[in-house]
Amino acid sequence: MQYELLGSSDLRVSRVCLGTMTFGIQNTQQDANEQLDWALDQGINFIDTAEMYPIPPNEQTYADTERFIGNWLAANPQKRQDIVLMTKIAGSGIRYIREGSEISAATIEQAIDASLQRLQTDYIDVYQLHWPNRTSPHFAKHWPWRTNPRNTDVAKERAGMRDIVQGIGKAIDSGKIRHWGLSDDTPWGIHTYLNLCEELGVPKPVSIQNEFSLLHAKDWPYLIETCAFEDVAYLPWSPLATGMLSGKYLNDERPKGSRWTFVQRQGLFRNTETAHEATARYVEVAQRARITPSQLALAWVNLVPGVTSTIIGGTTLEQLKENVQAFDMTLSDDTLRQIQQVMKRYPMPF
Repeated sequence: MQYELLGSSDLRVSRVCLGTMTFGIQNTQQDANEQLDWALDQGINFIDTAEMYPIPPNEQTYADTERFIGNWLAANPQKRQDIVLMTKIAGSGIRYIREGSEISAATIEQAIDASLQRLQTDYIDVYQLHWPNRTSPHFAKHWPWRTNPRNTDVAKERAGMRDIVQGIGKAIDSGKIRHWGLSDDTPWGIHTYLNLCEELGVPKPVSIQNEFSLLHAKDWPYLIETCAFEDVAYLPWSPLATGMLSGKYLNDERPKGSRWTFVQRQGLFRNTETAHEATARYVEVAQRARITPSQLALAWVNLVPGVTSTIIGGTTLEQLKENVQAFDMTLSDDTLRQIQQVMKRYPMPF
């Protein structure tokens, strides 16, 4: 397993980050224990979760993923020092989470205390903002006319972000969190937080995690360049496009228990004709390379300059093993050329 520094922090994290959003719906506590144990045995020391998980979110299972991880930590207290644990505060819009309130210094304090209790730990290594308070171009809102920057009160947004930074600074000073990061944000968001941190004397964010895959490469090069130049770790999530790039949803297939058989909060916006056409071409490229489609997609993301660690998961241990193998694979120049041809033909398939 290879390791990288996490942005400007002193944390060395594995190039593979174990995503846990299936713990609590698609995976039982026993499944979670097996995945966590196996991941650490492979040298994976980077674990990502969120208070909102499992996915799809609902009031009945709210925060169960953190509880599963907390139960595992309680049974294995000696392993806490071996992992870098990340979690996230949910933003506005979910009524059963702090009545749908926006992220603020006050809600950060509430959310951190609750996460620490569920995770059964004294500190969180990296605490992340799950999404901005403003509308950002993520979750299919990257298309023209889906957002309008003129609708944002920039002064009000900056004031809210200043309050957030002050709340983060307080949490760091208390020792409850060691570092912090962003998620589903933009170059403007990154730079505004960097400026506010300098102004307020608060440590800057060390990472950002955004959706990034062969089907959704909009962050390359612009946002990833920002991360590389500003020493902010870039952490792709959903590198298989919610499993689509495995090929399992081709021809309208819906394998039993797969993610697309559950109602999604944002809908199946990735389920487009063009995305299926692109996926079929990537499956063909993988077949010629004699690797699985999932391994092709993950090996490609791992090669992208500026990517620090890729967040992956699996509903079965077998899937997780297959996916982790991708990070030891080298794609040939011919395979990379074929991938580039498909990307040029389908640059924004969903």
